[in-house]
Order: sequence, then C-alpha cells, then structure tokens
Amino acid sequence: MGTKMTYPGFHPVARHDGVFQEKIHDAYKIKGKLAEPTVCPVCSAVFHDGRWQWIAAPVDAHRHNCPACQRIHDHYPAGFLTLEGDFFFSHRDEIMHLVHNVEKKERPEHPLQRIMAVEEKDNATLITTTDIHLARGIAEAIHHAYQGHLEFHYNPEENLLRAHWSH
Repeated sequence: MGTKMTYPGFHPVARHDGVFQEKIHDAYKIKGKLAEPTVCPVCSAVFHDGRWQWIAAPVDAHRHNCPACQRIHDHYPAGFLTLEGDFFFSHRDEIMHLVHNVEKKERPEHPLQRIMAVEEKDNATLITTTDIHLARGIAEAIHHAYQGHLEFHYNPEENLLRAHWSH
C-alpha cells in the first residue's frame, strides 16, 4: 500500500456520498408540495407526479400559477443572454431562428423553460428567460453553431445566470 501524501497548507476534505445540500435560493421555487393535480390558470401547465407537465388538466384540479408564469408576471427573469457583434448583426435572423428553435425543442419536456422577452438595447440583443438552463442551452447552441466568444456569470444566491455571446 502507498503512503498518503500531504502538503503544507492542504487539508484533504472528507468525501461525503449522499445528499448534497445546495446553497441555491430560488424565490420562485414553490415552497412545500402543491396539491396534485394543480393547473396553472395562465398557461395550463399541470403539476402532476411532482413536476410541471403539458397534460390535460382534470376539471377538479387545484389552481396555482406555475413558477414560469409568476416570473413573467413579475418581470423577473432567471436567465439573461446578451448577443452582440458585427457577425451577430449580419446573421441576426438566422441566429434568432436558432434561439427560438432551442426553446421550441425544450418546451415540450420542460414547461418552465420559456423565453420571456427579446429586446434590442445598445447595439445588442437581450434575451430573458424564465429558467437558467434555457439561457445556458441557447448560448451553448449559438456558440456551437457559430463559435465566437461566450461567457457565463452565475449568481447562486439568486439562481441567476447572465450569459454573453459576441462574434
């Protein structure tokens, strides 16, 4: 058997397999458990089997806004994606088509992942989303298709992602 190496100032951390406590605070994550089934009165997504789904809602379903509709109502995005650069503007229609295709692909399985708005600001296009995963997925799809420069800034305290792509 080998000898365990130690280095000055290095303290090995014990490995803990099991439950990992995330330090993410998402004000839009519903506290407690919703009664099942629950339908969102805005978009008609149904909370069933512990998650939001696009299924038919029973007539007697409880009613509660889903987190995506609540974010849209509050104008409080989770994802921000800024697109800019000469290449972007000369290929804007094509890139925006890709943006909407990524959302369209994700939406059937992930009802809470939606584009909230597309705004033109200061020679850039800002896309806001209801979910950090959608913003990241769109940014990665653009980067994969067109290369360029991509940066992510994640704020775990607010469960907020800012992505910036330029080319």
